[in-house]
This record gives sequence, structure tokens and C-alpha cells, in this order.
Amino acid sequence: MNDVDPVKTGHDLAKPISTYEWREQQRQALISSRQALLAGERAKLTKAIQEAIDSIAPEVAGKAVALYWPFRGEPDLRPWMNVLDARGAQCLLPVVVAKARPLSFRSWRQGEPLERGVWGIPIPASGQDLKPSIVIAPVVGFDEDGFRLGYGGGYYDRTLAGLKPKPLVIGVGFELQKIESIRPQWHDIAMDAIVTEARTRLRT
Repeated sequence: MNDVDPVKTGHDLAKPISTYEWREQQRQALISSRQALLAGERAKLTKAIQEAIDSIAPEVAGKAVALYWPFRGEPDLRPWMNVLDARGAQCLLPVVVAKARPLSFRSWRQGEPLERGVWGIPIPASGQDLKPSIVIAPVVGFDEDGFRLGYGGGYYDRTLAGLKPKPLVIGVGFELQKIESIRPQWHDIAMDAIVTEARTRLRT
């Protein structure tokens, strides 16, 4: 049974709200706050995030690193992909294969062809499907316990649950996306680390 919260109605009566509905409200508010950041400020915060990731995953030579194509104001780590490539990493981008199925991670380098995927997000038009050693996942929201609130499709949770061996999983976002709790459900998988411009939170 879903958790419920009382909310006020037009008649000032308490009405239960499900965890699903609560999460949807949180998503909308958090995405709006993220998109309200000015481009210059977002770039500055993203640079700090990139430097923090470097400090916890400095050795990437020979490793497959899954990143993402920025969407709705997410930190834009695409320029950093060139740095990773120069350091000997194989960069991957997530591909939605089908609804309610795990993601595929496909190799990509700047300049290689792209095509439109789900929600219009670019994905590699070709490339090799690989299992990542490191997964860098954008967050809509996060909490101090390392749980990630995503867009609600469950793609990352479903994918991470099936990856063997388990990769290092790093959630990235801005500090303004922190909430007290995402109200984790049985299927939610905690990140190994959450990195923002302000702090790196390692799961113990």
C-alpha cells in the first residue's frame, strides 16, 4: 500500500495523496528549480561537479563509463567526455530499448552520428553495446541516504539491478535538488555516491 500525506483541498479538508502522486509533485518542482538556473551559473556548478567526480573516480583508462545526454537543465558533462576519451576511457550513452526494459549502453565519441530516442533525447546511431564499469546517472532529486529520484520510468533502477558485476554508480545533480527523503520503494537502488557542486556524499 502506498504511503499517504494529507493535503489541503478547496474545502480545507485533508485528502490522502499517494507516494506516486507525491513524487510527481516533487519532480515538477525540482525540475522547474533546475531549469530556472541561468546558463552561466549552471555551467559553473557543472564544472565543480566534474572536478568532484574526477576525485572519486580518477582511474578510467580501459574502463567503460556511462554518461548521459543532458535533458531539462541537467548538468552538461558532454565536454568532459572528450577528457575521458583522451584518458583512455570508453564513453557510453544510455539507450531505451523498450518500455519497462533495462537500458542499453552504447559507445559514442563526439562527431559520431546520433539519432532521436525516447523524449527526443539523442542516442548513438551506431556503436557497440557494452557493460559499464562506471555509471554516472543524472538525478531529478536525491536524499542523504543516496537514493535517486528519477523521471518515474524506472529505467536506471531496472538496469542497475541486473548489471553484473556491479558498476560504480554516481548520481549527479545540483545541491538545490536535495530533499529530505525520496520515500524509497522496494525497487529503488541507492547510488554509491551523490555528487553536487557543494558536496560528495559517499554511501557507507
